[in-house]
Amino acid sequence: MARIAVIGAGMGAMAAAARLAVAGHRVTVYERTQTYGGSVRRLERDGFSFDTGPGLLSLPAVYRDLFLKTGKEPLEDCVDLVQVDPSSRHVFADGTQVSLPNASRAGVVAALDEALGAGAGGRWGDFLVRAREAWDRTRRPLLEEPLWPNWQVLADREPYPAVPHKRLLRTRRAATLAEVAAWELRDPRLAALLEGHALAHGLDPRVAPAAASVLPYLEHAFGTWYVRGGVRELARAVHERCLARRVEFVLGAEVTRLLEKDGRAAGVEFADGMVAEADFVVAGVAPAVLNRLVAGTAIRGAGEVQAARGPASRLTVLLALRGARPGDSAHRTVVHTADRDGELESVFGPAPGPAASPTVTVLRPGDPGLVPDTGHEAVTLTATVPAEESRSTTESFARHAEDMIGVAERVVPDLRDRLLWHVVRTPADLAEATGAEGGAVPAPSLAAAEGRMLHPSNSTALPGLFTVGGWSHPGGGLPHAGMSGALVAGLIVEGPEFRGSQ
Repeated sequence: MARIAVIGAGMGAMAAAARLAVAGHRVTVYERTQTYGGSVRRLERDGFSFDTGPGLLSLPAVYRDLFLKTGKEPLEDCVDLVQVDPSSRHVFADGTQVSLPNASRAGVVAALDEALGAGAGGRWGDFLVRAREAWDRTRRPLLEEPLWPNWQVLADREPYPAVPHKRLLRTRRAATLAEVAAWELRDPRLAALLEGHALAHGLDPRVAPAAASVLPYLEHAFGTWYVRGGVRELARAVHERCLARRVEFVLGAEVTRLLEKDGRAAGVEFADGMVAEADFVVAGVAPAVLNRLVAGTAIRGAGEVQAARGPASRLTVLLALRGARPGDSAHRTVVHTADRDGELESVFGPAPGPAASPTVTVLRPGDPGLVPDTGHEAVTLTATVPAEESRSTTESFARHAEDMIGVAERVVPDLRDRLLWHVVRTPADLAEATGAEGGAVPAPSLAAAEGRMLHPSNSTALPGLFTVGGWSHPGGGLPHAGMSGALVAGLIVEGPEFRGSQ
């Protein structure tokens, strides 16, 4: 039985802790804040409850597997999972609207044909077929296996089978998601639909590889799910599973240094000077935090994938409304900007700042557990913004929040008349919760793009030290966090020969 110190209590870290405890190890999680879950938090006020992190879940099989491997009670006995239907409603710049059914290619094709015109659905359906091929080519090496030592194979190969496109007497294939949208979808509304998936993950579709097509495919193929009571309930369930497996949590424990002995990780030191020895250390923290903990120690070998600072974050506006939610309201509505180029330049350009005309995602769960009574509604708005840690921009984010509320009025009638109060959660709040510079949100790992979209491997050049969570393989997002936990547990339990679940 090994002693294992886990730094951070994010979803990936807790997933690793539960699996390691079941394998017979003594696991202690040290979290600098006073709660668990990383960015998966909750705000409660006046009988209202809001997720301040992710509001929906894709690929729930990752957490089903976690609960299957760590106890007798399946995931569905611990949380109430609800498939969201329609998966999403979209309001485009020209006023066109479409509701897309959950996990139904035929239904999506029919809905797009009816809303956007004959042929639109077929082009999107054909795109999904090609995206599935990209998914099949990358699923295992990107999600289910430790990052290959020869990861350059993933970096150089574009898995998306782009359609040949004749341009200026030359035949080309789309290399970026924006080119896929322009050359294969050939409709600004379908382009907005595709590029919106990238933007929601903090990716610039102008430079994101065509391999990013797996993001809408993943949602299409495996559905969109809501955890009744909010996604924070999933974090609660994972935390309780850890406790049931005798994982110890020490909250308010800020790790300031990684201990080394005989050339390997040997424990952690805290802000008060106390130390905890360990045979293995699992770090579920942002790259800048990890770099401070291992100052002077090279934890990545020459030529390894290096984590880059994420450029994008999220601005979240929580709305407490009087009046019941109409029964025909969509759970998720995306209101697309009329100025997509301007938005992308604002978020990812050389002088980043909140977009004047943002794309806004409106979540209206209709969950009675989130409101004081049926005469009220809890609504969450999110927009992608540049990462920014300084609170000196609070005023500009407040103005941006007002812009977002104005956008949401298009789909929530009488919103301002119904508004009791609202709370703005900025990138600085995310930075405080997660430790990520500027409140940056890690994107999922993607193939191609010369490896720029890959995250560093879970194993490190320092024996005994492993990394877990969104800033390491296989990247950001709730499903990917759970997968990283499985990979780290496998590497510790089975050793470097571990090749993933079969």
